[in-house]
Amino acid sequence: MKSGVVCAVAAVAFSMSAAFADPAIVYSVGGKFDGSFNESAFSGVERFQEETGKAVREFELDRDAQSLQALRNFASRGSEPVVAIGFNQANALGQVAPTFPDTDFAIVDMVVDQPNVRSYVFKEQEGAYIAGLMAAMATQSGTIGFVGGMDIPIIRRFLCGYKQGALSVDPDINVIFNMTGDTPAAFTDPVRGGELAIGQIKRGADVIIQAAGGTGLGVLQAAADADILGIGTDSNQNGLHPGKILTSIRKRVDNAVYDSFQAAENDSFTPGIQVLGLAEGGMDWVLDENNAGLVSDDMKAAAEAAVNDISNGTVKVHDVVTEGACPF
Repeated sequence: MKSGVVCAVAAVAFSMSAAFADPAIVYSVGGKFDGSFNESAFSGVERFQEETGKAVREFELDRDAQSLQALRNFASRGSEPVVAIGFNQANALGQVAPTFPDTDFAIVDMVVDQPNVRSYVFKEQEGAYIAGLMAAMATQSGTIGFVGGMDIPIIRRFLCGYKQGALSVDPDINVIFNMTGDTPAAFTDPVRGGELAIGQIKRGADVIIQAAGGTGLGVLQAAADADILGIGTDSNQNGLHPGKILTSIRKRVDNAVYDSFQAAENDSFTPGIQVLGLAEGGMDWVLDENNAGLVSDDMKAAAEAAVNDISNGTVKVHDVVTEGACPF
């Protein structure tokens, strides 16, 4: 009888520890205070902690090779869900998830096809369309720029949407662009970002968007130094250079992180693909005290109209991932 009681108590203790396991997150290279993609993820962590009072286990990658061990460690310690931030962790998660079939995982910005993984992807092209529209309305030179990070489909998707939005305002607008590199390091090189922005400024660009993570901080700095307009992405970057950033196109990584944690908390976590665009609250643009003087009433009205038209399907933004090469 005594051994039966001990077993029962042990079983209850185990079930309680599983039910109340802390969630975990593995940030991408660049750190959770990168002012961009990771920091948006951290905002979702903070919101969850403030609302629930629960702890969240965190790990910041110094290099991609650490991802496999970090994900495995959190899963083996009972964390649930374990959330991986960034496409560069897809391979590691694809190896770890089958090893822990009873653990819920999530990844942001890539699809991992496993029965215990929820994948969050975004319609970057929709947010980028709004940026292009606003850039075309703001430019005085008729030339606008785009600096991307790693040359991958996600960034090409962003570029195409930016072009389409700009062309909707001015069919003759000149859109110039550069990609920073072909490895994940392209997202962590602000010096190179600044150099590319300066090159575009010399070619006449007076509005430049960055879609380059930490590299983009250099783009925005160079734009501010040259007294032209930058456009931020991923998180709200308007405050980095008040009065010099036209707007920020937020990729709501924070919502994805918060949603995954809450789903696990409510025992409603399900695997599969979550696609988030303007209508789903996955992308938006920011108007605040830092850029209010830059956004005219006409520009605001045009941006809001475009958001509505894209959300209800009146305007279709080209997706290079599913529809092939950018036609613009």
